[in-house]
Amino acid sequence: MSKISKEEALRYHSEGKPGKIEVVPTKPYSTQRDLSLAYSPGVAEPCLEIEKNPDDAYKYTAKGNLVGVISNGTAVLGLGDIGALSSKPVMEGKGLLFKIYAGIDVFDIEIDEKDPEKFIEAVKAIAPTFGGINLEDIKAPECFEIEKRLKDELDIPVMHDDQHGTAIISGAGLINALEVAGKKIEDVKIVVNGAGASAISCTKLYMELGARKENIVMLDSKGVITSDRPNLTEQKKMFATNRRDVHTLAEAIQGADVFLGLSRGNVLSQDMVRSMASSPIVFALANPAPEISYEDAKASRKDVLISTGRSDYPNQINNVLGFPYIFRGALDVNASAINEEMKLAAVFAIAKLAKKPVPDIVNKLYNLNDITFGPQYFIPKPVDPRLITDVSIAVAKAAIASGVARKVITDWDAYAEHLKQLMGYESEFIRNLYTTARCSPQKVVFAEGNHPNMIKAAVEALSEGICQPILLGNDERIAKIAKRLKLNIKGIEIINLRHDNQSERRERYALLLARKREREGATFEEACDKMFEPNYFGMMMVETGEADAFITGTYTKYSNTIKVAKEVIGIREGYEHFGTMHILNSQKGIYFMADTLINRHPDTSALIDISRLAEEKVRFFNHEPVMAMVSYSNFGADTEGSPRTVHQAVSYLHKNRPEMMIDGEMQINFALDKELRDRKFPFNKLKGENVNTLIFPNLSSANSSYKLLQAMGDGELIGPIQMGLNKPIHFTDIESSVRDIVSIAAVAAVDAIVAKKINCQK
Repeated sequence: MSKISKEEALRYHSEGKPGKIEVVPTKPYSTQRDLSLAYSPGVAEPCLEIEKNPDDAYKYTAKGNLVGVISNGTAVLGLGDIGALSSKPVMEGKGLLFKIYAGIDVFDIEIDEKDPEKFIEAVKAIAPTFGGINLEDIKAPECFEIEKRLKDELDIPVMHDDQHGTAIISGAGLINALEVAGKKIEDVKIVVNGAGASAISCTKLYMELGARKENIVMLDSKGVITSDRPNLTEQKKMFATNRRDVHTLAEAIQGADVFLGLSRGNVLSQDMVRSMASSPIVFALANPAPEISYEDAKASRKDVLISTGRSDYPNQINNVLGFPYIFRGALDVNASAINEEMKLAAVFAIAKLAKKPVPDIVNKLYNLNDITFGPQYFIPKPVDPRLITDVSIAVAKAAIASGVARKVITDWDAYAEHLKQLMGYESEFIRNLYTTARCSPQKVVFAEGNHPNMIKAAVEALSEGICQPILLGNDERIAKIAKRLKLNIKGIEIINLRHDNQSERRERYALLLARKREREGATFEEACDKMFEPNYFGMMMVETGEADAFITGTYTKYSNTIKVAKEVIGIREGYEHFGTMHILNSQKGIYFMADTLINRHPDTSALIDISRLAEEKVRFFNHEPVMAMVSYSNFGADTEGSPRTVHQAVSYLHKNRPEMMIDGEMQINFALDKELRDRKFPFNKLKGENVNTLIFPNLSSANSSYKLLQAMGDGELIGPIQMGLNKPIHFTDIESSVRDIVSIAAVAAVDAIVAKKINCQK
């Protein structure tokens, strides 16, 4: 990561609306009635209900999703005692992290008070506003007393993240690093360099995880903390050693298994690391400069396992892995506290997550390939979307089990779905699609079985119960890739179509294909050669009923795939063309777009077929189609080129399919703004209706439109979804993500289910 300049940082915070967060209304406010409900007189009703039952504040206000990030600015990370007002950018930043990672709203509160007693009273006075309080950047030892008092005297979750956040994340990292190193926590010797709030909390947590006090040596700015040193704080006394043979870091580190640094940069030398035990674990967490740089630590010895607080190196210990989800779980059960049980639940959930296969979005964002558990990855990445479910659920369960929850969750699957939907990781649309596919898992063939993303998608689809995946590819190569990626491919059928055991099937398929196309110049010998190609072989599996659906396209050229589909599967009776659709699931609703892949320059006949197929497919997804055929002109304003073709297609459909809710040609802005459209063109057939389906005049405009939306991240994009072939043959985009492939597999499975029902009815 390139160095950030002062000018760049100041510009980031000042440009546009100053600061990083804002308050956004969550209820309608456009009419006088809305305002009367929001304020006077309507607001009196919830006030009276809360007066009768204070817990109703969670029902009628934002309290249950609101955290106060509170500081006096006495220990701002890397800056020290800069004061309350100067700490505000940090507190706003914390609020931003709460929101983007866990959907939690924040008011940042900077209290200009260093006296612990007065600070405590100020926080207690404003506590009714919040569902939880995150204390931040308060210096030791005052922070210990402040947190303890507030936890004891308030009935909402309170956590000083500087203490516990680093402890929780490093604790999870330590569990996994010890596993990689082949060591047990009760046996290892630990050196802690630093004796502030984070260091004390980390060491306490390590002991809860099994570390022995006699195996721990802690140092502060004066050296090793020994029991005979005068004027020790109560916190330091807890970790004072009786050893008299160590005084300096160099002496303490010899033979140690674990180094935890929460002190200052460049105090740990390469020689010190070399003096540690085999496979040493080094957590150099000082910021911005760690106790030893990643490069120096790795250069000192090959077997070192190192973590820093920096995002540009592996195994970053970052508090954002913990606090958003700890508060999320606590808030969702209306917890009265964040206790040790909840913190330990977070530790084990984070540690466990690092051992699961890594989502492709994580690999993509870090520009890495195939991250797997080991020396370079024993702590999850902060962008891992599974943190919201795994950690929040673990914390909520611990809150309920330990008796601090006011609200009990019983349906954990529904809660997980709620969390995914809250963060936009899984929409109701996708969830319904997956649920339908699970009702009757179909055999879905994945063509490019040697591709890592296809293997990952097959594993995920099987684990989700979406389908019974079949991988086409080299079985030995697939096994090697799965082993490298730590993927469990048990239960997935793998077909190496070049093996001799497939010769009978290849010959049978070739004979069927040759007969099917004998009047088109096809020969048996030619068909035999084609059966060594995954697209031909896989589609023949579907054609013969030996599989239910087929997906391809991760690295296959569309032109070749389209040709094969026409030869093997064929276009449905009553149509001369087939096409594809993409679905945009946006904040404004769901939009269907066609044709996005197949027909380069559709003539009138092709546009008619695409429109008919799109209408059918929109209904397939349980939506009533309202269709606009779009162009650069409106309703005959241009009589040449694609507008003319679109105009002719609309005229045909109006005459021959009057029941279809379709009109055009029209520009996109008129299609999507019904008030503008109806005012300017009151004769349009879609009057008063919201368009949900866009038919494009050519492949260039359709493909560019969905690619633009995809690049901008404007909602969830699903597709391409095939329309018009005789069997469920579906395509993926080149280099589709695992999530994309799984979604297409779900579509293909549902397509197969519906096709079977239709055939049964016939």
